[in-house]
Amino acid sequence: MKELVIPQLFVSIWLLVNGFVSCQRPAVVNLGAIFTFDSVIGKAAKPAMEAAVSDINNDIRILNGTKLNLLMVDVNCSVFLGSVGAFQLVEEEVVAIIGPQSSGIAHMISTIANGLQVPLISYAATDPTLSALQFPFFIRTTQSDSYQMAAMADLVDFFRWREVIAIVVDDEYGRNGIGALGEELNKKRAKISYKLFLSNQLDESEVMDKLNKSKLLGPRVYVVHVNPDPRLRIFTVARKLQMMTDNYTWLATDWLSATLDSFPPTKKASLGFLQGVVGLRQHTPESSQKRAFMSRWKGMQRKGSASSELNTYGLQAYDTVWIVAYAIERFLDEHKTITFSFNSKLVDMKTSGLQIEKLKVFTGGNDLLDIILQTNFTGLSGQVQFNQDQNVFSGGYDVINIDQVSIRTVGYWSNVSGLSLSPQDARKGEQNSYSRVDQRLQNITWPGGKTERPRGWIIAPDERPLRIGVPNRASFVEFVTEVHGSHRIEGYCIDVFLKARELIPYDVPYMFEPFGDGQSNPRYDDLVHMVAADVFDAAVGDIAILTNRTKMVDFSQPYASTGLVIVAPIRNSKSSAWVFLQPFTVEMWCAIAASFVMIAVVIWILEHRVNDEFRGPPKKQLVTMLMFSFSTLFKTNQETTKSSLGRLVMVVWLFVLMVITASYTASLSSILTVQQLSSPITGIDSLIASHWPIGYQTGSFAYDYLSDSLYIPRSRLFALGSPEEYESALRRGPRDGGVAAIVDELLYVELFLSKQKDFGIIGQPFTRAGWGFVCTFLYKQNACIHTDIHAQASCLIQMQ
Repeated sequence: MKELVIPQLFVSIWLLVNGFVSCQRPAVVNLGAIFTFDSVIGKAAKPAMEAAVSDINNDIRILNGTKLNLLMVDVNCSVFLGSVGAFQLVEEEVVAIIGPQSSGIAHMISTIANGLQVPLISYAATDPTLSALQFPFFIRTTQSDSYQMAAMADLVDFFRWREVIAIVVDDEYGRNGIGALGEELNKKRAKISYKLFLSNQLDESEVMDKLNKSKLLGPRVYVVHVNPDPRLRIFTVARKLQMMTDNYTWLATDWLSATLDSFPPTKKASLGFLQGVVGLRQHTPESSQKRAFMSRWKGMQRKGSASSELNTYGLQAYDTVWIVAYAIERFLDEHKTITFSFNSKLVDMKTSGLQIEKLKVFTGGNDLLDIILQTNFTGLSGQVQFNQDQNVFSGGYDVINIDQVSIRTVGYWSNVSGLSLSPQDARKGEQNSYSRVDQRLQNITWPGGKTERPRGWIIAPDERPLRIGVPNRASFVEFVTEVHGSHRIEGYCIDVFLKARELIPYDVPYMFEPFGDGQSNPRYDDLVHMVAADVFDAAVGDIAILTNRTKMVDFSQPYASTGLVIVAPIRNSKSSAWVFLQPFTVEMWCAIAASFVMIAVVIWILEHRVNDEFRGPPKKQLVTMLMFSFSTLFKTNQETTKSSLGRLVMVVWLFVLMVITASYTASLSSILTVQQLSSPITGIDSLIASHWPIGYQTGSFAYDYLSDSLYIPRSRLFALGSPEEYESALRRGPRDGGVAAIVDELLYVELFLSKQKDFGIIGQPFTRAGWGFVCTFLYKQNACIHTDIHAQASCLIQMQ
């Protein structure tokens, strides 16, 4: 019996001790960090993370005695070294890895983090594709380039530029970032015209070669998206190539602000060659906590523990360590311990010397990841919370402008309100509307010291002139045509174009190309199709703006108003000195005269016995009778009626006079002003209802409109090529091989009628249109993207 009791006692003691040990919090928790020590970001991140670990280990309110051990690996900007460093850290059983700062390395390490279930938290990798579901263990405490490129697109749109040149480093960070910019610009009806890809080394000879070639291109707005470069080689080369002048515009993503913020004040004094550059900086709100840390940073510099100035990535690196510390504290409160286990698939692998089977999986990785994603606290960089893409919520960007040797903040951007003069955190509670008219920035100094908005493009020296198609008309040549034998284009439409061109403060080379043989008017729909097919860059002439044409090309604002009208023969009434007698017939005049006499007699009979004014000698009574009757037309009678019957008769007589006067006035006005039509056509409806032939101008859209929209049989439509044919067809009429009416645009008709008096316009214009100039565009995601700089210049000329 004793033999059984003693082993059971030992087992119970062993279980009790083991349970006590397993419930104890670990004395040390390892935390990994992978980044490049000797880099703009690394020089700020390394002392910031060390300061954060020191603060955490000295704060008794967090981790309850457990020490945080930060293991750092320098990858020297190498994907290979980054992968090796990740395996080294995993062997040390780290619960999370902070970093890397490079997006390319992050892609590789994220795969390792997924396999070993170790959360990977980066404060500097901004590649938007890292937010894919492919990397569930990747978390970002900095802002994704998808937000930054939305800010950059708003900046481009704010200054009304439509094409930019992108200078980008040729890796995941550069390609994916500039891809996001292209998508955002498309939403603003803009585009990246050219992409200049550079190697990571930013070799100056390579930069010079690419920038030199870009000088031959039309766009002059450069967006620079490269890694932080303390030597600022792109701008140094641009200065040598005289590209930092007022002919160029330079925009930079937040790599530039991170670089400049890391410079000591003495070095910033030599940055005059950057004047006019506009960039973005991740916004970090001002706070007492941030100011205290920046003061502490000065002390760290004096002690030698910090070798550069503090930038936003340093603030985010400090906050990232605290995020992990808070998550570890909560994890230990819930799980008490941290455990790792072997992966059965790795154990089964037969490797020689690599010892991959010894790599362990963090069994609590998923739980720690969930806790991290629930983080909500205020750090040095502001409020820290994560969205569904496992990115920190965007705090927006500062818009900075280098003016001589100072860096000015000229505005702010957020994904809620766009560009504004105050940061989003200063406008909490306000209703924000994201419309273009509400966008605001302070005055900006551009390269060369100018404050006027740069145009953003030029006509490149090797670009061909604009090919402008013009109708070579055979009739109504006053509007546009080619002068025979001189290859010179003249006309009203050309004069309008040349006057608009004079408003452009720069030269736009162009060449007119006649469209048509000059023997008959060309079809204008064919001319529009040739612009859409890029045979011509633009078209100038008497081109009507129609719905079906706007689906193929872009039109300027109309410079002349027109519409379809009906022209038919008329006859003018001949006025004479006796025209005032024409409203009434002779019988009517006699009836009116008899009425005056009759009324005079009736009133005299009713009044002379009771009214002294109607008495006296016969001659006086006769004059009184007639004057009383006729004076009612013009004024109040001097004689007043006293009898009731006399007053009743006067009321009836005055009513009759009112009717007679109104009818006379209307008839006389009609005779003097209204032309009498010799055709029974009164408008478009009567023309459609008739069966008479209708004339139209050769090449005009009237043919298609009458047949396709008004359903008039095409057999009734006859093409007429000149004003002389108009006159002949109208004079012959429908019974003699002519036409009953002609349907044409108002401006042509007015020119025709200026020389013809026997024809006139019937009714009002029954369509509304205008003449405009044409340029090309392509539909892309419902955006207007001009095919090249020529078409864009054409539209600029037209819109002045």
